[in-house]
Amino acid sequence: MSDVLGSDVLGYRGKRVIITGCFSGMGHAAAKLLLDLGAEVHGFDMKECDLPLASFTKIDLRDRESIEAGVSGVKGKIDKLFSCAGMPGGIAPLDCFTVNFIGNRHLTEQVIPRMEGSGAICGISSTAGMGWHGNMEQLMPLMHSTGWDESIKWMNDNAEYVADGYSRSKEALIIYTQFRAASLIKRGIRINCSLPQPTATPMMSDFEAAAGAAVIGVFAEPLGRYSTPEEQAGPIVLLNSDLATIVNGVALPVDGGFMGGLATGQVNLSKLGELMGAG
Repeated sequence: MSDVLGSDVLGYRGKRVIITGCFSGMGHAAAKLLLDLGAEVHGFDMKECDLPLASFTKIDLRDRESIEAGVSGVKGKIDKLFSCAGMPGGIAPLDCFTVNFIGNRHLTEQVIPRMEGSGAICGISSTAGMGWHGNMEQLMPLMHSTGWDESIKWMNDNAEYVADGYSRSKEALIIYTQFRAASLIKRGIRINCSLPQPTATPMMSDFEAAAGAAVIGVFAEPLGRYSTPEEQAGPIVLLNSDLATIVNGVALPVDGGFMGGLATGQVNLSKLGELMGAG
């Protein structure tokens, strides 16, 4: 590992990076790895990060002005964006959808002009967003509703469809990633996202409380355990690296084989339906 870090093969040395959700979980793990790779890391979160960042800014992804002030506070060209912040669903569905999609998208759109013709963006979706194909028709109008107020209105008008907020926000993020990829690459900017399986972060207790540990456990097949934040950080760092210069518009499963097993009939979701029906 030390030889790889020393060679800068990933191309992060001296690059200016913004990472949201740096306080804990995947964002914290990614920020630590980026610092080890020599990046200039600027962190955004609701709670202060304990890492030696170039700067830390407290932002609230439910607040447009907070987002815009945070981005404007990072001076100079921005080379990479990692959108790792998020919240679980169920407790406050509209807040969840706002943070996970509307806020993250608004931040991304604020950063894009600051990339000045070259850069890379990576968001974090989820295997819970795997139903995006079946929701394209309903969610595509939101892709065209780029203004903050217009997006909030769409969400409020479709609150029943938004449901618990989590799965729908993750589906929207996957569609947005693909929607923006073709136009951004013409400007020298790539955008991708990862689809993690359940991961042992501080939010996991909230997920288990909302959905039940048995339901969450279905998404941990076939690995048979939760992944670690470090296991999730490596792939997103790779996606934004110089080794992935034409990887664009990809929603990458980082799930120990869950999506592959599902596609080939080795993972059976009938158990999931039974568990949710029992709940």
